[in-house]
Amino acid sequence: MAAIVPSEASALPQAFLFMGDLVVLARQGRLVEEAARRGLVPLAVVSEGTDMARLEAAREDADHPLSALVEVVQVKDAGIVSVLPAVQPLLRRYSVRGVISVGEVFVEPAGVLADCLGLPGAGSAASVICRNKLLQRTAVPEYAPRWQVVPTDERASFALSADAFPAVVKPAGRFYSSGVREVHNQAELADALGQFGVDEISLVESRVVGREFSVEALVQDGGVLWSGVTGKETNEHEGPYFTELSHTSPASISEDERVALTAANRQVLRRVGVRDAITHAEYRLTPDGDVVLMEVAVRLPGDAITFLWELATGEPVENVMLDLALGIPTSYPVPRRRARQHFLDHPHGRLRDVSADGVPVDWPSRDDAWPFFVPAPAADAGSARGVLVGRLPGDVLGPQLDSGHRSASVIVDAPLDEDIDLVTKRAVALVSFDVEPV
Repeated sequence: MAAIVPSEASALPQAFLFMGDLVVLARQGRLVEEAARRGLVPLAVVSEGTDMARLEAAREDADHPLSALVEVVQVKDAGIVSVLPAVQPLLRRYSVRGVISVGEVFVEPAGVLADCLGLPGAGSAASVICRNKLLQRTAVPEYAPRWQVVPTDERASFALSADAFPAVVKPAGRFYSSGVREVHNQAELADALGQFGVDEISLVESRVVGREFSVEALVQDGGVLWSGVTGKETNEHEGPYFTELSHTSPASISEDERVALTAANRQVLRRVGVRDAITHAEYRLTPDGDVVLMEVAVRLPGDAITFLWELATGEPVENVMLDLALGIPTSYPVPRRRARQHFLDHPHGRLRDVSADGVPVDWPSRDDAWPFFVPAPAADAGSARGVLVGRLPGDVLGPQLDSGHRSASVIVDAPLDEDIDLVTKRAVALVSFDVEPV
């Protein structure tokens, strides 16, 4: 087939291409709706991790946001060599005006494709760097903890001196805290390194003490137009893992701490070369005030953080994300409330049900749909807004070793000057688990 010349391309239907599996497409379904509202044909690329029957059921439901998807291409994996050949038929039928990776796994092909098409995007280099912690450590060493890379053939013999413990072992290319583990001696170090595949890069880092935050940013033409700091809590004090158990947007911190975190984030984003994107970076703030980078991603934040910022600012983030990908000048407001997602402790056993007194309960993993949280007036009293269940009936609940082991969370918000810890405590008391012992 002959190449499409510019005059032919201009006559094609204008489209927007989303990359991400069903779980993240469902979470950010309003992106698809917004693209359609703007007169763009929504297209999607998914991997074999997506159950196509479930996706088709969502597309056939007129009330589901994903019903606006016109075409879906499934690829065997999210690698560049799989994705770029697979989208060529779409590029011949549509004039693609924007590309977004909705989740982590498609960040690299989305960034490369946007560059190939001459579209706004994070940039190829930033997309690659932000999918690999080794590259991030190399690009911004001044914000890195002490670290070493351990080649595959040296894992069995790799050793640390006694004074280097505790340390943290990380796979360079995973996400959602998978494989991240604190170790206290040589035996634990050897065991942690032995859990990685032969094709994985493993890092051993110093254990950084300090509160953890994420910084979300909106970047256009290489400049940060908006930053927000989200406070985090993990289960690190209960064992060797770092499962995120709470997000608070905006974080309850001093102005000096906010400035330190956002200034460091601007430097990191500049160094890795982010051009046009929403970004999500995780940091530790040490007792001495040092900002230490854990990782940086050129994608939406995970869990319900985008919904938290909507509750906090009163505006959805999806409109701005489309603006960034289309090269349209944009803006986003400062927060006027505080919102939190708090993951619940759960009894161990087989999950039957989750209920809440007077609060709606939604099962995104079961229903492939997320609720919409309507922002409240700035001065309204704090309250529970909903319960999200991330597991399925019949799943066995146990220790929360990584994000996939969590079960349910409450979403709350409150005025900036109200005690959100108390609001959260009241919301947690409303939730009940029905679990069968196993």
